[in-house]
Amino acid sequence: MKSKFRHLALVLAVIATPAIVQAEPPHNVILFVPDGLRALIVTPQNAPAFAAVRDNGVDFKNPHSLFPTFTTPNASAMATGHYLGDTGDFSNTIYTGFPVPGAGDSLTPFLEADPVLGDVDEHFAGDYLDEATLLKAARAQGFSTATIGKLGPALIFDHTERTGQQTIVVDDSTGSKAGIPLSDEVKAALTSANLPLQAPSRGDNGKAGNATTPGTRIANVVQQDYFTDVTTKAVLPMFRARNKPFVLVFWSRDPDGTQHNQGDSLNQLTPGINGPTSLASIKNADDDLARIRQALADLGLDGSTDIIVSADHGFSTISKESKTSPSAKASYEGVPAGFIPPGFVAIDLAAALNLKLFDPDKKNAPVETGTYPSRANGLIGTDPAKPDVVVAANGGSDLVYLPKGDKKLAAKVVAALLAQDYVSGLFVDDSLGRFPGTLPLSAINLKGSAVTPMPAIAINFRSFATDCAEKLTCTVEVADTGLQQGQGMHGSFSRADTMNFMAAIGPDFRAGFADPAPASNADIGKTIAAVLGLQIKDKGRLVGRVLGEAMPGGQVPRYLAKVMQSPPGPTGLVTVLNYQLVGDTRYFDSAGFIGRTVGLSVPKTQTSASANN
Repeated sequence: MKSKFRHLALVLAVIATPAIVQAEPPHNVILFVPDGLRALIVTPQNAPAFAAVRDNGVDFKNPHSLFPTFTTPNASAMATGHYLGDTGDFSNTIYTGFPVPGAGDSLTPFLEADPVLGDVDEHFAGDYLDEATLLKAARAQGFSTATIGKLGPALIFDHTERTGQQTIVVDDSTGSKAGIPLSDEVKAALTSANLPLQAPSRGDNGKAGNATTPGTRIANVVQQDYFTDVTTKAVLPMFRARNKPFVLVFWSRDPDGTQHNQGDSLNQLTPGINGPTSLASIKNADDDLARIRQALADLGLDGSTDIIVSADHGFSTISKESKTSPSAKASYEGVPAGFIPPGFVAIDLAAALNLKLFDPDKKNAPVETGTYPSRANGLIGTDPAKPDVVVAANGGSDLVYLPKGDKKLAAKVVAALLAQDYVSGLFVDDSLGRFPGTLPLSAINLKGSAVTPMPAIAINFRSFATDCAEKLTCTVEVADTGLQQGQGMHGSFSRADTMNFMAAIGPDFRAGFADPAPASNADIGKTIAAVLGLQIKDKGRLVGRVLGEAMPGGQVPRYLAKVMQSPPGPTGLVTVLNYQLVGDTRYFDSAGFIGRTVGLSVPKTQTSASANN
């Protein structure tokens, strides 16, 4: 009876206020992030541990990654409960407006690195997200905290605490000069468990291959075994001995890392990311979750610990084909004839604008004809130190920045992009005006209180499906990447990339409950904060909601499916956005041009340029 009243009070408090005043100490929470795990690939055969959490706990049947569907943006949403327009983590690679030392002085740093996150924090007044993170708030309120796993997103959960004395951080860089230090207490626990103080590399799993050599054929077992050992043999026993509530984030690089690099499908669209190597990576992450759950049981913590599982995004197979791109008609070393090279957006825009192209990741060196930018990013203009256009290449979507805010140049860039068959939908900064064929960034919550530079244009790339029974498991997308056709990518606005796996189990969640309401990674942040009773003050207003219906006694909220459409562009192209609403909270299903995005639809009765928005 006491438990029943506790949960009733919890749900009522969720409805009444953002924070919860609990009558007893909060439970523990483990957030397990299986990077890149697709919702529809999880079966009792492929992933029994994930399936067990879903089937015995809460199955979030209507899940959502945030667009752009990349790792660090969604990590920022889980960590803060805010959409990307507030966190400013717009993609894995962004334009920062200053040379980032940890990224070789690039203006377009890749954020999955501890030194880079530190540099970006320092430049933006000590906190580039400008919102309190879960672990920062939790440790301030007396919780034990740890974040373990993939380099970059793991640190984001407490990125401003770099001493290692408060939150335990163990990632790829642990034990190196680039990593967050380990406290003496953690070192002693690792030594007692016969574990090394330095994380292993990915080894052969990190080999992506090239256009003639297949990538990896093994999952990331060795590195993830280490992270799981650290969790189960050192950190959880330490937390048990402290005898106070804890919050632990475990970010599993698999299946993402292996699906990116897999060598099962070199230059072929099938089996793509559905080959044996990708399936092994799903099983690898599944085994890690099973080991953590067993450790909780062995330590007597299973009854007091909530486990929330949420992938950062879905996944697709890479296409490198275009019939319209000028870059596809040129020859490049290491790029199969007829395929688009890494950096095709930067190359095509520079040509369309008749401006020079420079490589921000090679000390702003000019990109000569027949070559491509080393990391696909580009600075366009006459002076790379003061570029007119910046392209931050990411994979299934790219960001374009206009540092000078030139509206006439924006119109030229939009026109050039609308002419390309690899584009499927454009979103433009509201402050630049409205352009036929495009929707504003505010429509997808990319316009908020962020302190990092605002993208001018977010480009979604074309997606389609190969011949299979379930299109969302065999989706293919054009990707601006150094990886090969047939390997894996994400980042697009297809439903295959926005449909992430989400589930929860534990004392604060219902058992055997299938939640039909939309849920997102921003909701994960708000829900964990509510379960723990954290006192967090929001700065921005683009926030997720508490998933109260997933808790005992909760009620499923009313939700609506909506469609937003742009005015037609010069050739009739219309950017369409499928989304859902719970109150004022938006959930983005898919977007793009009809016929170029998997999972996109528009009701026949809605033909207005701004229908149902």
